[in-house]
Amino acid sequence: MNRKLDHADKVIRDLNVYNTYFRRFQKADVYIKDGKFLYIDKKFENRISADLEIDGKGRYMIPGLIDIHMHIESTLVTPEAFCRYTARNGLTSIVSEPHEIANVCGKDGIMAMIESGRKTPYDCYYAIPSNVPITGLKYETSGGRITCEDMLELKDEEGIVCLGEVMNYREIIEENDSEVARFIDIVHENDPNFPLEGHCPELVDADLAKFLFLGIHSDHTTHDLEELKQRFENGMFVQLQDSMVTQEVIDYIIENDLYPYFSFVTDDTFPDILVKRGHLDGIVRKAIALGMKAEDAIYSSTYTPALRMGFTDRGVIAPGRLADFVLLDDVDTLDIVSTYKKGECIYDRETVEEDHDTYDLNGLFEDTVKSRKLTKDDLKILVEGEDRFVNARVMKTDPNNNRTDEVFVQMEVKDHELLWQEHDVCLMAVIERHGRDNHIALGFSVNSGIETGACASSYAHDSHDLIVMGRNEEDILNAINCVIELQGGIVVSLDNKIIAQIELPIAGLLSRKSVEDTAADFVRVRKGFDEIGYRHFNNIMNFTLLSLTCIPTLKLTDRAYLNTVTMQQPSLFEEI
Repeated sequence: MNRKLDHADKVIRDLNVYNTYFRRFQKADVYIKDGKFLYIDKKFENRISADLEIDGKGRYMIPGLIDIHMHIESTLVTPEAFCRYTARNGLTSIVSEPHEIANVCGKDGIMAMIESGRKTPYDCYYAIPSNVPITGLKYETSGGRITCEDMLELKDEEGIVCLGEVMNYREIIEENDSEVARFIDIVHENDPNFPLEGHCPELVDADLAKFLFLGIHSDHTTHDLEELKQRFENGMFVQLQDSMVTQEVIDYIIENDLYPYFSFVTDDTFPDILVKRGHLDGIVRKAIALGMKAEDAIYSSTYTPALRMGFTDRGVIAPGRLADFVLLDDVDTLDIVSTYKKGECIYDRETVEEDHDTYDLNGLFEDTVKSRKLTKDDLKILVEGEDRFVNARVMKTDPNNNRTDEVFVQMEVKDHELLWQEHDVCLMAVIERHGRDNHIALGFSVNSGIETGACASSYAHDSHDLIVMGRNEEDILNAINCVIELQGGIVVSLDNKIIAQIELPIAGLLSRKSVEDTAADFVRVRKGFDEIGYRHFNNIMNFTLLSLTCIPTLKLTDRAYLNTVTMQQPSLFEEI
């Protein structure tokens, strides 16, 4: 350690400095040495000299923002591209869980993401994917699988800081020998302070208590106010993503002074949202606009996430802590001027240039869509027996959230074929694409708003098999076969023509392009979804979650329908 403490590398004068412990700003000069804060001089004594003096111009200095629950893959770019861009959003540390690429490429995919993260301007930490696949190969087919042994090996990797969200939340509270259950038992015995992250929508009362008893002390999923209250009351660390930053929730936190017990997180952020609204900074702005004091919102986007992850070296502006900070022109709008990592500027809005570089993961994982192209025969639903009517099981979507309900639509069987085209439903297909057996499962959806055309994607949570949904066979085939030909992507077909597409050649999940260029492609796809009528506050995200087996209630995987509450695989139709 350099013990010449009467001289600093730089001093930034004339600042309003955020004090975490009092949650307020104080006038001060700030001295930085060896990438750490040396002295916050509120008396302006000038007792320490510095090589470089910077005029702070009365700006506001806050700690660098810390996002402890997010998935880089949702931005559809590599970690290197993501972190280079999001320095402008005030980020200086993130914890990303790479379970999307793990479901496609296994442990090798995780290691490639870690390596890419090491090329970035700020600290890119990782969580160990805990459920790959979420429900096991009986219910869905992933390309990769993460075992308990894999988790233990990953735990020793530099940059791994926690166990990622435990998503088999109903199974884990029962006696079981799942891979993640084995890992949790070993961690309890050998490293009890290792953070275990949770995912438990709808879990309450005794079931929630069991989840917490296992040491899984956080949750980031969407809840009603009673579910949220139970989490706070039982000592759970709450991670508020965008969908939970509502007037009701913000008022509840303010009224009960709950700031130490939660942090803001992003979870999933598509590239167009990232460019338009920002990242964690956008969610903080939203909370402030809903009535939370800026000083309190800053506290829960810097200090509390640092504490949750055991980052004792950051999250506050104080002597000996990392000089990770953001300079603002205005606090209430979080108007970011510049971002610093270990005292060095990694973003300045006056000098930033657009990024049009290309990126990859060392050239790996660019041939992961192993499906053959589909034909009309693949979409036929053949039914044994005489002509009759049956009750077809249908997934009902909700434009206001990502949960789905099970409903029934009476359909005719004629000449051994189910005549779905005569009803106001979409045909869905999920196709195994990892080279196992190319199995295809068919189903139906209603209430999406799609009036014509089809959409398809290789990005389909969490096993990331191929998914397609549409109103006619021609567009369904055109869309899904385009994704196969691209070796990954999201596309929209209308009148048997591809009207929008984004290429995702890396694991069928990631673009080779920068954030700006990927966002431009994504905007066109978003407009394509709008054009065919898909109705949802985040339509593409909703579509990619229709195969996610940890969200209630009815989902479709490459194996069959799955009731995610009962863990039963119901049939496509029932006899009347």
